[in-house]
Amino acid sequence: MSRRHRANKRDILPDAKFSETIVTKFINNLMEAGKKATAERIVYGAFEKIKGGSGSPIEVFTGALNNVKPSIEVRSRRVGGATYQVPTEVSGRRAEALAMRWIISSARSRSEKTMIDRLAKELEEAFGNKGNAVKKREDAHKMAEANRAFAHYRW
Repeated sequence: MSRRHRANKRDILPDAKFSETIVTKFINNLMEAGKKATAERIVYGAFEKIKGGSGSPIEVFTGALNNVKPSIEVRSRRVGGATYQVPTEVSGRRAEALAMRWIISSARSRSEKTMIDRLAKELEEAFGNKGNAVKKREDAHKMAEANRAFAHYRW
């Protein structure tokens, strides 16, 4: 991390199909080895599968992200000789990034045949407050609740 100044946040252009910047961020997170066209095909294919199911794909996607976003997390803080897990509030940008990362990782660990199917199922489950990504958020909140005694180490 640079000690001089914070890195400038780049402006992200909205995606071609839905004109949403959050979809572009999701595609960029999903992308591996610079293969953006493949990531776009996976995301838009998952949205097509969702369209056949429950509601519009953008509503399902944003609802799933909102259900997975954590509001509090634990961070390691070294005080004296001991390391404490200190619960801290999560900024909006980091909560969004964590939610995307958790949805993608739980979609990758699913057992469906194609990534399009995995992502569509994971988004639908997250929209319904089920699935591994939501469980990950619940675990983060439980961990923060368990370490609430160390909240006074936050600064």
